[in-house]
Amino acid sequence: MPSRLPITRQGARWFGTLAALLITAASPLEAQTYPILLVPGWGDDAANMAPLRMLLVRAGWPADQVVTLSFVDPVGSNANHAKEIADAIQRLQDRTGAPKIDVVAHSMGGLATRYFLASEPSSVRRVVFLGTPHRGTVVAALSWGEGGREMLPGSPFLMELNQNPPVPLGTEALAIRTPVDLRVIPASSGQLLGPGVRNVEICCPSHTGLVEDPRVFHEVVLFLQLGLSWAP
Repeated sequence: MPSRLPITRQGARWFGTLAALLITAASPLEAQTYPILLVPGWGDDAANMAPLRMLLVRAGWPADQVVTLSFVDPVGSNANHAKEIADAIQRLQDRTGAPKIDVVAHSMGGLATRYFLASEPSSVRRVVFLGTPHRGTVVAALSWGEGGREMLPGSPFLMELNQNPPVPLGTEALAIRTPVDLRVIPASSGQLLGPGVRNVEICCPSHTGLVEDPRVFHEVVLFLQLGLSWAP
C-alpha cells in the first residue's frame, strides 16, 4: 500500500479553501441577493476602500451593488457615523430591493457599524471587521476629532458600546486582524469575542493593507458567500 503523506495545518487550510471556492464557483453568487456596503476607518473615505471594491467586483459581485461610504466628518463621532451608515443602508436597500445587506468595515468604521447594529440590527446579514479596535487602541492618543477620543481604551463610548452583545442575534460576524498592526494596540483589541463571531489572524498585512491583501480577501469572500472561515 502506498504510504500516507502527512497533511500540515497550512495544507489542510488551503485544501479547505479550494474546496469552498469550487463549491462557490459551481453555484450562482449568493451575494447577488445581498449588496455590500464598505465602511472606511478613521480619517479615510471611499477612495481607501476602492481596492476592496475592485476585488469584489472582479470576483463577481455586481458593480452597482458594492457601495463605498464617505463620512461627512472622517474623524467625527462614531455615533454620527452610525447615522450615516443607517442612511446608506436604507438607500442601498431601496435601490436594490434587498431585504438585507452585508457590511465590510475597516478600522474605526467597525465601531460605528457596531453602534449602528446595536439599534438597527435587522438590515444586516453578515459583517466583516478588518483591523477594528473593539476595545480601543493607545495609538488613538495621537489621533484627533471625536472619533479619535472615542477610540481611547476605556472611553465612555467604548464602555457603552461593549455593554451590548458583540453583534445582535441574527447577524453573523467575522473579525480579521493582523499581528503586525501598528494602529491597533494592544493587538487583542482586534478580537471580537462572543456569540455569532468568528475571529481570524492573518500574517502579515499592515493595518491599511488589510483592505487589499489577497489572503484577507479570500477570507472575506468565503465568509460573505458561505459563512465560513479557514484561517486559524
